[in-house]
Amino acid sequence: MNTHRVPDLTAAARTVRTWLGEADRVLVTAGSGLSAAAGYDYGDQERLKELFPALHRMGLRSRYIVGVHLPPALWWGYWAVHIDDIRYTPGPNPLYQRLRALVADKEHWVMTSNVDAPFARNGFAPERIFTPQGDYGHYQCTVPCLRTTWDSHPLVKGLLAAYDPATGAITDPAALPHCPNCGENVEINVRIGPQFVDEPYLPAGNRLQEWLNSADNGTRLLILEFGAGFNTPGVIRTPGEHLTRHLPNTRLVRIKPSHPHTPADLREQALPVPFDTDLLLDALDSGPHDAWAPSTR
Repeated sequence: MNTHRVPDLTAAARTVRTWLGEADRVLVTAGSGLSAAAGYDYGDQERLKELFPALHRMGLRSRYIVGVHLPPALWWGYWAVHIDDIRYTPGPNPLYQRLRALVADKEHWVMTSNVDAPFARNGFAPERIFTPQGDYGHYQCTVPCLRTTWDSHPLVKGLLAAYDPATGAITDPAALPHCPNCGENVEINVRIGPQFVDEPYLPAGNRLQEWLNSADNGTRLLILEFGAGFNTPGVIRTPGEHLTRHLPNTRLVRIKPSHPHTPADLREQALPVPFDTDLLLDALDSGPHDAWAPSTR
């Protein structure tokens, strides 16, 4: 791995500013670290205690509950509150809006492992966002009997109408969801097993691949990677390195306070930035803006 360290934040911002100015296209990629930086931190225990007092009393300390076994009434009580808080309640987010301003009028795409849809809520074109891990905005049959999904917003509203904050449970058994087609159990449409229905996301993935393939040898691509760790490195980190390695004139900026390192063979094409996203954006905002203009080659 590349052990080179960025000497300081100002130097990092200067390089990012130059690379962005020289880029013809920008691919923004993001992992869970970006959601946390924007305020959607699944590990925030105070927020968890506020939203889920009953589950907190039972010992829950993180919103990552894959593998936690709860009765259906508690399980769907959790999901209703969690999705309403993360996916449907938030208004505009300043950090994501700053990212949208950062790419400005550059031709760009987004690929993210996050399933909470903040890019689309903050000015990025929905048709240019690829979310291969799913979206809290959909639910699916657990079988699945159909390779399709349904809008989760009506589901969440119905569950919240029957939700008791004191117990954390759905009080009306009739409100617990079942597949509208076959009557079996349902789950939120996120990638947690082989039953995941990925058909809704394949068209965007195909369009992104076509966009990448359409670049000629002179097209300069900049990958801006935010908050991508090692929970699912094959979704964000590894593909970004692969593209940088195999597409001509591609550069990678990896923004992550911990583990920002990049492969040694990409030393001249990749920049590890061991700082929080907001600090880098502050440094970019305070720098000379004439450097954003493309340079001649």
